[in-house]
Amino acid sequence: MHPALVEEFKSVDAVIASDARTAGVDAFALSLLKVERQARRFVTYLVFQYPCFGRSDVPALRKTLSDSKKVYFEGILRGFDALYPQPLEALIGAEYAHLKARVDEAELHRNKLFHGQLTEESLSRAQLLEFVVDMRRWCELLCDAGQQELGYAGFGSSSFTKSPELTMSASFRIQMQGLADYDAFIKTVLRRPQGQQAQ
Repeated sequence: MHPALVEEFKSVDAVIASDARTAGVDAFALSLLKVERQARRFVTYLVFQYPCFGRSDVPALRKTLSDSKKVYFEGILRGFDALYPQPLEALIGAEYAHLKARVDEAELHRNKLFHGQLTEESLSRAQLLEFVVDMRRWCELLCDAGQQELGYAGFGSSSFTKSPELTMSASFRIQMQGLADYDAFIKTVLRRPQGQQAQ
């Protein structure tokens, strides 16, 4: 297992080990946050590979994304596939369909929990921890594939890092020449379409 993944999930392991009354829900929510963070970091890593962006652009790149409303997990995944020649499904491999379904289900439960609604079925601590196992597995597979394919694991170092493969972006499906292109990419690819609700 990649050291960056082990480090990233230390907080989840600590919550589970605490045996607190809310440990199941807390570990579940924290794990989903890490799934979403890793995906977002992969997209910002890919964007930073364009020759037009350098260290001086990092604050503007961060602000452009953070100022954008209605950018959610499904848009980030869409963004990766819109940029990189190989889709996430190919990187994750044979477990993709099962794990993607589990992550989607976890998002539905998390949204209901955050809005004070009951989940469709009352999830036990054991069921919540099963979600944690699957979300960790998603991150593990993506971590290993990302390290091998992109030279970046999604955890650990900053996503605003140049790959040693300086011409990587030449093979990307979309080309960018500056911040205006990045802003357009966010609005047309990452952002949830007007009127569309989360599943």
